[in-house]
Amino acid sequence: MRKKIFIIYILFMVVFLYRAIRKLKRITSKFFSQLGCFYVLKANGVEFSSFKSTGIPYVNVFSGGKMFIGKKLSIHNTIDGNPIGTYQKCTFVVYPNSSIEIGNNVGISQTALIAMANIKILNNVKIGGGTCIYTSDFHSLNAEIRRSKEDLQQRKTAPVTIGNDVFIGAHCIILKGVSIGDNSIIGAGSVVTKSIPSGEIWAGNPAHFIKKI
Repeated sequence: MRKKIFIIYILFMVVFLYRAIRKLKRITSKFFSQLGCFYVLKANGVEFSSFKSTGIPYVNVFSGGKMFIGKKLSIHNTIDGNPIGTYQKCTFVVYPNSSIEIGNNVGISQTALIAMANIKILNNVKIGGGTCIYTSDFHSLNAEIRRSKEDLQQRKTAPVTIGNDVFIGAHCIILKGVSIGDNSIIGAGSVVTKSIPSGEIWAGNPAHFIKKI
């Protein structure tokens, strides 16, 4: 009898300690996430107002590039922040003569924004985990040029604009030159190759019209 009581007591203590450690980890992680994100943004010359971050994003603003963040940005860089199976941190890369501009009350989870041309995200936008927004093909579409030293110089770029109140599902890819109109929704896993009007749902690879909202 005493042995059973002792075993139950040990199990209780293990559970108690596990929960206590997990709670302490959340508290300390939140503090260091905010501090680390603040440092990374400041070190890259990012202009920002207020933000909430789980984990620390990767930020690289090249000389001649600019990045602006509005009020109440929410950034999830870890599985704890948005547990949908995506483990990558948010990635913000701004090349010379390009910019990333993020409006107010925007939520971004484990997302990559690669600005070789301008990326503009307006207000109240939600971007699902694992989404990538690209403003370039990264390489020439000509095979002969890709084999040459001129490859990177010949790559094409075009800006991307995301309108107000847009919801982009998880694991989407938004390609160069795309504009998504206000209030539109992009289904999870979509590859968006052309611009989308306001107030519509699109999904698929390549993304196509589903219905009006």
